[in-house]
Amino acid sequence: MKVNQFPDRVVKIDNEKYLYFGGTAYLGLPPNKKFQKILCKNIIQWGSAYGSSRNANIQLTAYEKGEKFLAEFIKSEAAITVSSGMLAGQLVINTLESETAIFYHFPDTHIAISKTASLPFFINNQINPRLLDDKPEKIAILTDAVATNSVTPVALSALEQISKYKEITLVIDESHSLGILGNNGCGIFSNSNLSNIKRKIMIASLGKAMGLSGGVIASDIDFIKKIKQNNIFTASAGMNPAFVKTFADAELLYLKQHQKLQENLKYIDSKLLPNNNILFDKNYPVIYPKIDNINAVLTSNKIIITNFKYTSEEDYLNRIIITANHKKKDLDKIIKILNQYQNKDE
Repeated sequence: MKVNQFPDRVVKIDNEKYLYFGGTAYLGLPPNKKFQKILCKNIIQWGSAYGSSRNANIQLTAYEKGEKFLAEFIKSEAAITVSSGMLAGQLVINTLESETAIFYHFPDTHIAISKTASLPFFINNQINPRLLDDKPEKIAILTDAVATNSVTPVALSALEQISKYKEITLVIDESHSLGILGNNGCGIFSNSNLSNIKRKIMIASLGKAMGLSGGVIASDIDFIKKIKQNNIFTASAGMNPAFVKTFADAELLYLKQHQKLQENLKYIDSKLLPNNNILFDKNYPVIYPKIDNINAVLTSNKIIITNFKYTSEEDYLNRIIITANHKKKDLDKIIKILNQYQNKDE
């Protein structure tokens, strides 16, 4: 389906209007007029792009102000922006390689923080025995904050079982939790405080809930300094400075839109009937309906959801996305359809 406008809560396809429950604009910011006004003001000041290295002699204060806001928002010591979430993840992996003996990954970890030689954290639903031995070594644990086909944050309590001889660095991809989970949308980074974790690193795409194309890395000051010294960072153009400055200027909008999203989720929770074939959590703006032909049913009712297939998967993924911009009448329509499937396949 091709469209000629940003798909907000309503999208026009072949001159017909459909409700849109897809995409990743959880806070509904890309089409928000106030957000666009702030962005346009910054584009006028900072231009449409800045192709120079962040380590060049000219330093733009837009980065300083925007990254200070992100660090405070995420509740980390420091933060640095890059041009994409993918670059953020791979830059972290590259920086850690020289000081890490073994990488371990949780199930379904996104490719942004993948490492070819990493080992599975779990084997047959049990913690990898290599994590339990008494060999002293530095290790890195890679995980998404919220895995695909899940609506709750990853359980990190298993890290407590890791041998005391291991020095642990935890890398969390918060692309689908930043702006959504945690206090005012700060994510889960600040609350991931297991006593045996030596260092925490968060990466995220900023083009989802936060509404602007780019990526962020958040951690302690020393690690962010290492990122800045990495040759990949030096050789890469930075994130659009107008975008970075917009984060700081739009602080009140982030809070307002997050509150609206929470109200929508609370409303759904009060109306959607419990169903083992519908995965939903009142704190997370994604619904996974495990119902045959649900995509076709919703389309026939003038509702479009996210429907695609990962190259590594056989089945299509159906994902219903709730945003801060949905109105109660929109929610009522999709809830009514989902509630019709109560107990049918149980």
